[in-house]
Amino acid sequence: MHRLLLAFLSLFSLPLLCLATHGDSFDPFRRHHQRSQSKPRNIKYCLQDKYRGENILNSWKFFSAPDPTHGMVDYQSREDAITHGLAYVQKDGTTVLAVDNVTELPPGKNRASVRISSPKTYNQGLFIADFWAMPFGCSVWPAWWSVGPNWPNGGEIDVLEGVHNSVNNQLTLHTSSGCSLDTEVQPQVSGSISGHTNCASSGADNTGCAFIDSDCRSYGRDFNLNGGGVYAHLWDSEGIKAWFFSRGEIPKDILEGEPKPELWRKPVAFWKNGESCDIGKHFYEHELVIDTTLCGDWAGATYEVAGCPGRCTDAVTNPRNFDNARWKINYIAVYQPA
Repeated sequence: MHRLLLAFLSLFSLPLLCLATHGDSFDPFRRHHQRSQSKPRNIKYCLQDKYRGENILNSWKFFSAPDPTHGMVDYQSREDAITHGLAYVQKDGTTVLAVDNVTELPPGKNRASVRISSPKTYNQGLFIADFWAMPFGCSVWPAWWSVGPNWPNGGEIDVLEGVHNSVNNQLTLHTSSGCSLDTEVQPQVSGSISGHTNCASSGADNTGCAFIDSDCRSYGRDFNLNGGGVYAHLWDSEGIKAWFFSRGEIPKDILEGEPKPELWRKPVAFWKNGESCDIGKHFYEHELVIDTTLCGDWAGATYEVAGCPGRCTDAVTNPRNFDNARWKINYIAVYQPA
């Protein structure tokens, strides 16, 4: 969630192939659906925690302090978010987290939004997040991520993140000094390395080390139009791997609650544990986080280059700009090796 605009600017300055794959029958570059070449590990994963519906509203923590990324939002307490209709559960069990799309604001005023974090912390595991829809639009900066204590010492894993009307998800690590992305993993992933391989982040440089997903359904409008999908990431002794599956391509083992990552296609991203980065040293005690901020360090800095009209601060005043700024969460599940 902490980042500057280097990787985002690359999306607009360089041609990026946007693939919408639909099963093994359509894959012109044999990327998204090619099986991993590593030897299957055949590890059985057992469900540790599953968060859905009222369980998310009642057990997750609502962050109501000022936004650390300097966004133009007032994060709401649980009581205020529910009272103002920004956090609720639909009859089908879907949890909705929204940005206020009703209130006209004067220039410079923050808009009400929601940021929540899991009731417990995790060290390693297989994390699966199923979303029906996600926020998007000019000035909007949503993220699904996890973070350890004393940032950046405990590390940060951004599994789903972007700004404005981007069509490509960006996956990023942020760490303390001494961690970099091993570029030799490129043949093992379907995503593209953003060009910045130093994961170390600070107040002077929050870029981190990122992969860009080429699947245009991985973020924003096209994600929503395709019924959402699943983001999965595995954090273990090998490192951190992350996958995206659009709604119609979610593996059967995930749907049945018996995930088998060794059978999935190539991950979009892989930060390898090894000489370039000691994952165990840089990542620990992570809270899971979902939030939507507006403008701020990344969306504010890239507003004009993204082709958005006027100024980012002006966009925040108009509630109609945030009709699509809402998460629709099916469930979040955490698995551990048996």
